[in-house]
Order: sequence, then structure tokens, then C-alpha cells
Amino acid sequence: MALDGNDPMAMDGDDPMVMDGNDPMVMDGDNPMAVESTTQWPWVELSQWPCLGCPMGVVTPPAMAGPIGHAQAPLCHGVPAVVEWIPTSHRAITVAITGFAYTLGQILLAGVAFAVPHWRRLQLTVSLPFFGFLLYSWWLAESARWLVLSGKAEAAVKVLQRVARINGRKEEGEKITVEILRSHMKEELAGLKASYSISDLVRTPVIRHIFFCLSIVWFSISFSYYGLAMDLQNFGVSIYLIQVIFGAVDFPAKLVVTISLSYVGRRLSLMVALFLAGLAIIANIFVPTELQTLRTALAVLGKGCLSASFNCVFLYTTELYPTPIRQTGLGFGSTMARIGGIVAPLVKMLDESYPLLPPAVYGVAPVVAAAVAAFLPETLNMPLPDSIQEVESRAKRKPKEDPKEKIPLEPQEKAP
Repeated sequence: MALDGNDPMAMDGDDPMVMDGNDPMVMDGDNPMAVESTTQWPWVELSQWPCLGCPMGVVTPPAMAGPIGHAQAPLCHGVPAVVEWIPTSHRAITVAITGFAYTLGQILLAGVAFAVPHWRRLQLTVSLPFFGFLLYSWWLAESARWLVLSGKAEAAVKVLQRVARINGRKEEGEKITVEILRSHMKEELAGLKASYSISDLVRTPVIRHIFFCLSIVWFSISFSYYGLAMDLQNFGVSIYLIQVIFGAVDFPAKLVVTISLSYVGRRLSLMVALFLAGLAIIANIFVPTELQTLRTALAVLGKGCLSASFNCVFLYTTELYPTPIRQTGLGFGSTMARIGGIVAPLVKMLDESYPLLPPAVYGVAPVVAAAVAAFLPETLNMPLPDSIQEVESRAKRKPKEDPKEKIPLEPQEKAP
């Protein structure tokens, strides 16, 4: 992303600063939001959305955090926590809402950069809010699912009771006990190992298949996203205006993909978004430079589709990996995105000798990723897996309603 100067990666001042992110980072912290209930115990209706969701989503400007490069860590911790607190039917809309915070930040960045042109002062300006968010994060609840699987069932009960109290369901929350949690997750607890590592991403066949496919998808999205970002100054439009346009296009793009995620499915939504992004980038190769309006429109379309792809892949990744390695899987996916961001400017350097090669590569990458995404399993309306064995077994059987999605708070009558 260029904000000033002739260097497409420079903002202002003496030294060029590499922008670490037009990566649509969902800076929602470790926010355990739930729209109606939690995934594992919806009968309690532990919705923290009114009291925990809004502040971070509204205040945090994630795109403004991009130049710093430190926003990715809270993102990788926050997205799994958010998803683990959300009931199956509301995951897509929740990720979309938190994604809009990034979009808002990207738009605000244009105004802040215009007002604070020197890159050092700009970096200080966008960094200061994180000290406030650090203090805010201490108040957020840990994932109850993770606590149970980590042998901290007592802490999980306290967290659930706290959330129930916040939502006016104190009596229902008091009925939750360690025995109830363990009885409804005994299969997952029985299959747990003492510890997990990055090797678990490639140890079993299904997880390994998911790992390699997602690595290609993450790399390709970020690679092409940076390719577009570095070309902002070549559209003949004010760099500040194009920044606002590039941010504003996220709203309709993410709205459409959210509807698609909820009704069509994760896999097809990701495939279509990636394919359209690649098609728009490749089409721009054949548009004469005199037609700046058309070139800008195609670039904006490609950027919007890539933003939608990021929304898809964040949600998709957390749903595909089981709880013990969910954080590790998302972290490695983010690492592949960072590698894509590193490689993108290297390909851009070939522009001097082969002008058509960089945009062609930027366009082909998401098309290839779309084809790779076709080999991922669908997760629409599926409960989050809690063990590696569960993911492996799902690939061998048809999905059915999972009883662990509901934990009754009162004794159930036995059938005669």
C-alpha cells in the first residue's frame, strides 16, 4: 500500500516502511462473543455480544494496525476464541461483523495518513490505541471449550457462570457443573494427548490434507492482495481516495459473502471469491492504460473479492481444525499469508523486465487457490471438532447432528 512518494511501499519520511497488512485482519481481540448461545451449551444462552462484542469491534481500527505488524498476534488468538463461543448458525455473521472493523480501519487510515503524513508520526498514532486494548483484553473470558480440553474444567464452569450472569441467566448458569461438562465431552477428553505440537498438522492423513490445502489458499490470497496494494499509485487516482475506495468495497463484498457462507457453504463461497479475484486481476492486463476508470474498477473488484476470501478462510480454517490444534493451524495459515506478502514485492520487481508477468502471476495465484479449495471438506452447519480423531472420522462418515452441541441443564427423562 502506498501512501506517499514514488516507492509503492513507502509512506513518507526518509525511510520506506513496508506495510504489513492489507490483510483483512479481524482485530476483535480475544473477544468471546456469542449471538444467542455458545456452541457447546446453547440452552444457557450465554450471549456476550451486547457487553463484549461492540466495544472492540467499533473502536479498533485493524487496517491502521497494518503498518505496525503486531496486529496479527491478537488476530490469531482472537478469531478462534470468537468462533468457539459462537453457535454454529451464527459464526458467519459474527466473523463478518468483526471483519467490518478492519474495513472501517482501512477507510480511517486514509484520513489519518492525510492528516499525519510523516510515517514515524503515523506509526505512533496508530500504535497508541493498542495500549488501551491491552488493558481491555484482560477482562475478556477464555474459551470454555479450550479450558475443558486443557483439564481446567473448574475454570470453564466459572467462565460459563460468569457469562450466564452477565446475560441475566444466573440460575441456569449455576446448574452447570464439572460433571455435566465432562460427561458431554467424555469422548473428546478420552482421545486427548498430553501435549500437541506443529507436527500434529501433518501426522494424520485428513488433517495433513487440510493443512496443505489451506497453506496454499492463505499464501495465494495474501500474495495477490499485496500485489494489488503495491499498484495503487498506478491507477491515476489520489492515493488517499483509492485507499478509501479500496476500503469501502469491502462492505458489499463481505455482505455478499456472508450470505453465501450461511446458505451456499464455506467451500463454494471461497472458491467463487478466489476465482473472481483472479479473473479481475488477469482482465486488467488487457485493459489499455488510458482507460483508468475501468482499470480502477477491475482492481477494486479484485480487492473486494480477496477481502471476501479472507473472511471465508478465517472462518473456514477455525472450523476445519480441531480445538487442540486450532490455534496452531490458524497461526501457520497466517504465517503462509505473511510469506505471500514477502514474495509479492519480489515478483513486482520483475515488472521492469517483464511488464505482464507480475499481474499474470497475481491473477493466476487465486485461480489455483480456488481449485485447491475444492478439495477441502464442507463445514456448513457442522459443529466444531474437538479432537483430531473426530476430524479423521468425519471424513469417513456422513455428518449428523452432534449431541455435544447441547448440554441439558436439567435431568432428562429416560424413554420407557
